[in-house]
Amino acid sequence: MPIEVLMPALSPTMEEGTLAKWLVKEGDSVSSGDLLAEIETDKATMEFEAVDEGVVGKILIDEGSEGVKVNTPIAVLLEDGESADDIASAKPTAAASTSDDTKPADAATEEAPKAPPEQASQPAQSFGDGTRVFASPLARRIAKDKGLDLSQIKGSGPKGRIVKADVENASPADQKAAAPKAAAPAASTSASMASGPSTEVVLKTYEGREFEEVALDGMRKTIAARLTEAKQSVPHFYLRRDINLDALLKFRSQLNKQLEARSVKLSVNDFIIKACANALQQVPEANAVWAGDRTLKLKPSDVAVAVAIEGGLFTPVLKDADMKSLSSLSAEMKDLAGRARDRKLAPHEYQGGTFAISNLGMFGIDNFDAIINPPHAAILAVGAGTKKPVVGDDGELAVATVMSVTLSVDHRVIDGALGAELLQAIKDNLENPVAMLA
Repeated sequence: MPIEVLMPALSPTMEEGTLAKWLVKEGDSVSSGDLLAEIETDKATMEFEAVDEGVVGKILIDEGSEGVKVNTPIAVLLEDGESADDIASAKPTAAASTSDDTKPADAATEEAPKAPPEQASQPAQSFGDGTRVFASPLARRIAKDKGLDLSQIKGSGPKGRIVKADVENASPADQKAAAPKAAAPAASTSASMASGPSTEVVLKTYEGREFEEVALDGMRKTIAARLTEAKQSVPHFYLRRDINLDALLKFRSQLNKQLEARSVKLSVNDFIIKACANALQQVPEANAVWAGDRTLKLKPSDVAVAVAIEGGLFTPVLKDADMKSLSSLSAEMKDLAGRARDRKLAPHEYQGGTFAISNLGMFGIDNFDAIINPPHAAILAVGAGTKKPVVGDDGELAVATVMSVTLSVDHRVIDGALGAELLQAIKDNLENPVAMLA
């Protein structure tokens, strides 16, 4: 039976994508793990691998097609002995296999709602208890030969679909030993766009005025949805401090002279990353994320840093940042930022972390409030370092380079006193930079 290849969800926020390029053509033989296509997600362009083996019988979606919904069939694979003629003949069977009754297609359309796309687009098998399991035809055949219960096998394919490798690695003995578990309802990850006047109302308001309509790409849609949800659902509060940078700037100048032979040049942002990573170790109660009905306290300091790109932003994550030297952090940050601007980051490079940094100081911004990116518990908004009058320890008036920062905090995870302790640790690290290397 022909196997439908579905548009994959290559990131947690992906709802649709662009089929940028096919890496195979009709008639090509493919095996599990072979590259099929390049898919543009809401964040990056990624390669898509086959999970089944067969021959590419038909390509359903052309290169360059935009707005292809996740789980939409994009191609059809043929198994041994099948031809392109089997694709058309398999359609009624596929439709019947995804319906809970045996009515003709026309009658089913009139009398019952259509099956959801994710069910209709995958070969399925129903069991007496009402459980519906999705598996490739080859996987079902192997499972039957080995006497395996498909309902007890966890699929590794798109949407949990069971593929050849899953049944080859399973055995009847494993299934007898494993206790059946009830499936937990899937949590909805979709976020609605910002509420407000409808498109029609806005267009009518500006009727007669010259304007250009700019369509939202996948990244901008995701940013709009996620940040709207974050601002509405996360109870933000804000803590502000001024940080004296004189000692840091002097220390940075000394280090850069010593590192010049290695072509290493540390930025103030590198010190901020290190200061925040160390602070998360000094105040471990604040190194946490919100997980719906609980919090998760992390041991490593994984710090995300906002990087502006054309049309949006990425937040690549520097993992174990407290364990790395300033020069290592600098090199890693430059690499991540460069690939972020080219949209070449893999999902694992911009997902995770407990804490984020957004630095607009290089744009001349004195201070601002950043929106938390869930599930992070806090984000540090960094302003520019500017010369300001300060009162020294001796009571004398002096001039110093002062940087204003604002810590946005999720009150569900971090209370006021704990947030203040975290921000104090960040301030201490930046004002005593030598201690960060101890």
